[in-house]
Amino acid sequence: MSSTYTVSGGDWSELVDTINADRARTVQRGGDGADGTGLVMPDNEPFDPTDSGSDVESDERIIVNMGPQHPSTHGVLRLILELEGETVVQARCVIGYLHTGIEKNTEFRTWTQGVTFVTRADYLSPAFNEAAYCLAVEKALGITVPPRADVIRVLLMELTRISSHLVALGTGGMELGALTGMTAAFREREEALHLMEYLTGLRMNMAFIRPGGVQQDLPEGSIDRITEFIKVMDARLPEYDKLLTGQPIWKARMEGVGVLPLEGCMQLGITGPMLRSAGLPWDLRKTMPYCGYETYDFEVPTLTEADCYARFKLRIAEMHESLKIMRQTLERLREPGPVMVGDKKIAWPAQLSIGADGMGNSLEHIRTIMGQSMEALIHHFKLVTEGFTVPAGQAYVGIENPRGELGCHVVSTGGTRPWRVHLRDPGFVNLQALPALTEGSMIADVVAAVASIDPVMGGVDR
Repeated sequence: MSSTYTVSGGDWSELVDTINADRARTVQRGGDGADGTGLVMPDNEPFDPTDSGSDVESDERIIVNMGPQHPSTHGVLRLILELEGETVVQARCVIGYLHTGIEKNTEFRTWTQGVTFVTRADYLSPAFNEAAYCLAVEKALGITVPPRADVIRVLLMELTRISSHLVALGTGGMELGALTGMTAAFREREEALHLMEYLTGLRMNMAFIRPGGVQQDLPEGSIDRITEFIKVMDARLPEYDKLLTGQPIWKARMEGVGVLPLEGCMQLGITGPMLRSAGLPWDLRKTMPYCGYETYDFEVPTLTEADCYARFKLRIAEMHESLKIMRQTLERLREPGPVMVGDKKIAWPAQLSIGADGMGNSLEHIRTIMGQSMEALIHHFKLVTEGFTVPAGQAYVGIENPRGELGCHVVSTGGTRPWRVHLRDPGFVNLQALPALTEGSMIADVVAAVASIDPVMGGVDR
């Protein structure tokens, strides 16, 4: 018989046996119970873990639906809370309100077209979705991308990490009443999205990272724009320490709230800032490096309080580390090089030139394609419409996104389309911890606990 573990790492069956033994020892202790001096419990009445208590106790409890349309559930998340007064006795998550069938849709598109679907899963960290998917496809293909493509990927991922953490801080502040924190965080996020738009052409859901590299090289002037962004963030990030870190009400709402110790994190498969707030420096950029992260100098911040306040401070510290990594990419970006693999059977012809109408291809671009040989034109057409083939097999790649380990598992039958694509979203796994974080606490603390998990329902539901 397999064991079922509690959040603290104990065996559930042993816990039930212990309670039954304790109850048996109290039978008729101090009298027969008829005069009220003793406790009577028949031996044939074992402990039922699903029993919520007496009828009087159950009458005092109410069940409240918090969400899915609630301003403080961090998205379309439904929480079923059983309350006794203001205390949460039982909490359950209901998900699926933002299910879009992203994984299934990729099975009907080419491997390259799949990028435009997965980038919309966790919509606050699209670069990570793209990178995980493309790394898995490249692992299945057995190819390595050029070094410059890796540098650009690292740059985009760290920029996305900053913008995602800013949303976590801003929305968490708004939900707890710190509206100034929200306006400040979204002000900085606009700076990050402006830079992303300059580098890739789009603010979000860029589909810029593609199997084999990236869509195209960064535009001229990118280094200056990145340098200016780093300068602005270096000046503004310390403002969050002045605004929130030492604020008495902010600390009172978060310190000692939503505590999940390291044993609980390990039992539930928790990753990301939640795990590092319990003291374990587990970051896939260090423990299982990818995209050349082993060549960058940065730290993995950790704390041991394992509460909402520790997770807030970690996200602030991680933004500083992301800026440190972005600075290191600047020198590497000065060295020119290809941004896509040289294999023309895989590399999409993505060096487009926009026409005068701002929509179609320019005449010069059309002339270049049509001026080549007929075989080159046919190859161009078939590569875009049918796509490249991936050898039969499967591959899994895990990367560190702002919420934890984002994994992508792809399965190929040897065709031009995936047979199966599955994303291991950290928000989905981390939401398992919500009952452990909230049961026994006040209902107001549920808001802080959900904000500290920072689930993005697009990634949770997919």
